[in-house]
Amino acid sequence: MLRQLRAEGVAVDGVTRDPDRPTGLMFLERRTADLTRVQYHRAGSAGSALDVDDLRAPLAAGARMLHLSGITPALSDTARAATRWAAGAAVAAGIPVCLDVNHRDRLWSRDTAREVLTPLAGHASIIVASADELDLVGDPGADESTVVADLLRRGVDTVLVKLGGDGARAHTRDGVERVGALSVTAVDAVGAGDAFTAGYLSGWFDGLDLAGRLRRAATLGAFAVSSPGDWEGLPRRAELSLLDGHEAGDVLR
Repeated sequence: MLRQLRAEGVAVDGVTRDPDRPTGLMFLERRTADLTRVQYHRAGSAGSALDVDDLRAPLAAGARMLHLSGITPALSDTARAATRWAAGAAVAAGIPVCLDVNHRDRLWSRDTAREVLTPLAGHASIIVASADELDLVGDPGADESTVVADLLRRGVDTVLVKLGGDGARAHTRDGVERVGALSVTAVDAVGAGDAFTAGYLSGWFDGLDLAGRLRRAATLGAFAVSSPGDWEGLPRRAELSLLDGHEAGDVLR
């Protein structure tokens, strides 16, 4: 895993090895063309033992952004405390925080997730959620506009609402920006949400405006769903315009 990360240009200097715990695993079982089952083997894993001390040095080394997944605090009490600490430490250091709600029913209940993620959202500059996850960072009885208004009032700059095949909405204090999904042949939807977020943050780092960030997010989501695997089909930087103006079945010669 470390070798593969290094091959993709990901810095692994902050990685520590746990001599006593196994690596957490997730298995995807493709039962039919339209149904995939997920099995998690994370209990007692090295990742579930994450604690505050694991994060002090990497965060102190400086970062342009702290990206948090709602999966991490669901893994254990220590991982939950580490997530909460990291968010507060990042804000104190002037580092923007991105929170992807990423709810997994098999890891924790919606009520427990809401208790943890709603206060965590108060540290975030960017929140990413599917339409059915918004109630986990706000009032469970409120509609999208009400939840978004409350998040913006709490200091969040951008709320990204993923809509699957219908694209996405980005809420800011200036209004709502929309982007449609690119037309591709869907092969494997697993990883599309993470690819969308990666595309958006990549555009943020590159200084793109909101429309440009959304376009890149939609592009990476399209690459993700049109190739097997979580990340293997994602584009290199030189390929970001590869889908522009092309239809399904096109061959580039």
